[in-house]
Amino acid sequence: MTRVVAPSKIVCVGRNYAEHAHELGNPMPREPLIFLKPPSAVIGDGEPIALPPQSQRVEHEGEIAVVIGARLTRVSEPQALNGIAGITCANDVTARDLQKTDGQWTRAKGFDTFCPVGPRVVPINDLGDLTQLEVRCRVNGRLRQQGKATDMAFPIPMVLSYISHIMTLEPGDLVLTGTPAGVGPLVAGDVVEVEISGVGVLRNPVVAG
Repeated sequence: MTRVVAPSKIVCVGRNYAEHAHELGNPMPREPLIFLKPPSAVIGDGEPIALPPQSQRVEHEGEIAVVIGARLTRVSEPQALNGIAGITCANDVTARDLQKTDGQWTRAKGFDTFCPVGPRVVPINDLGDLTQLEVRCRVNGRLRQQGKATDMAFPIPMVLSYISHIMTLEPGDLVLTGTPAGVGPLVAGDVVEVEISGVGVLRNPVVAG
């Protein structure tokens, strides 16, 4: 149960896959829709996701996550690529009912244990073309989500450049790049896995909070 990141902030991209936006009845944004998760939400591979009593509908969101390796402030897309330390798996766990009722996403995305990350960070030089990255999410061994970086409305370099013109990304920060269609509920006793080829499998049990 090792935590591979200790970010000063976690910046996430919402609705970056058209099919996911459509499955929740949302329009696609014209530019990246970003939000924050607190660093206190981070857990490592093997650590339990705790279902909070405030929510009756907690869902998984498997994602490709970028670990920042150099300070990025108002950078171009090529400069953003040079600032990546590596890629890892992440799960943007979300209290879907609270996301809908609150009108903003802080509580729904911010509970402790709502950002599993791991099992390791792989340098991009070891992965080749980032557009060929593919993420899968399974619950109890059954495939629920599968998506490629080529399916993203806003590619990884564009996302990093865009964020860097709003806030400085510091080494160690984490950027979650969006989730493909197929999000679904988690219940106590489930085991959820997020896999990226060449990176590994992030595996977390689900427990009552």
